[in-house]
Amino acid sequence: MITTETAGNPTGGLFFDTCSQLERKDANTVNPRKKKKIFAVCFVVGMVGGYYYYQRLDSSSNEVVNATPTATEKISNTATTMSDVLDMAKSARTHLSTTLNDYTARFVKQEQDASGKMTPESEIQLKVQTRCRNGTNDAPLRVYLAFNAPQNLKGREVIWGADLFDGTMAVHEVGLLLGLKTLWLDPTGFLAMQGQRYPISEIGIMKLIDKLIERGEKDRDNPDIRVNIITDQKLDDIPTEVIQIRRTKPSNQEDDFSLAEITLDPERQLILGYRAFGWPVEPEGEPVLLESYTYHDVKTNVGLTEADFDPK
Repeated sequence: MITTETAGNPTGGLFFDTCSQLERKDANTVNPRKKKKIFAVCFVVGMVGGYYYYQRLDSSSNEVVNATPTATEKISNTATTMSDVLDMAKSARTHLSTTLNDYTARFVKQEQDASGKMTPESEIQLKVQTRCRNGTNDAPLRVYLAFNAPQNLKGREVIWGADLFDGTMAVHEVGLLLGLKTLWLDPTGFLAMQGQRYPISEIGIMKLIDKLIERGEKDRDNPDIRVNIITDQKLDDIPTEVIQIRRTKPSNQEDDFSLAEITLDPERQLILGYRAFGWPVEPEGEPVLLESYTYHDVKTNVGLTEADFDPK
């Protein structure tokens, strides 16, 4: 549920001071109705400007946190094929489509945005009602996000549902000015996509599996693909396997990568992580992180209700 924040907003004072000066200056010449319009315009500009400010804050000093591929030397790993990986992904998709109604998780992500700029690492408390919670797997997807990091986004809450708010997403920002009310944004619009690689409708474990299957099908018979499964790995003390997919040369296609890693919880058939690396800047250099998504502390079928996606 979205709640009001009271932290200070460094943009709020500027907008309100400007509006106050304008009102004092024109007090003898502007009628009350026009003064209200001026205040309303200032308020809206402040809301939008403050939202954009928080999106861009500290974006020039982003540390790439999870940038090193999993080492394969001296650990157990097995060569396999892309067809085998696709079979595993489809088996997991089939299993989850009958067993995964909802889940909560601590979602950690870092990615290059649509402009190619690396964003700060984000930590988000996540609630999801999946499309698989009815018998026909076509229930509307619903998502709740509460940001814990980075610091400039801490406290932000977002709710989106395929059947909610006429397709818009509810955003409650931090700060005195932006915390006064809920913003309603187009999920694919300019403001909502600031610092994002994908819209909110693409978030979630099931969406990740679907995306991996879609990408993998393009490389099912690609001779330039090498696949290894690294066993005996752990994520938060959960036994996992890491599937590494390497290209020997660029594909020159959208979403190209030199290396991709998929973290699988084989017991629950949950994909808990995905990382993709671009091509090194130098011939012998390290691959460059493009995107990294990890689901920690996943709890399934917790019984999420309408109240978990209510912005009031």
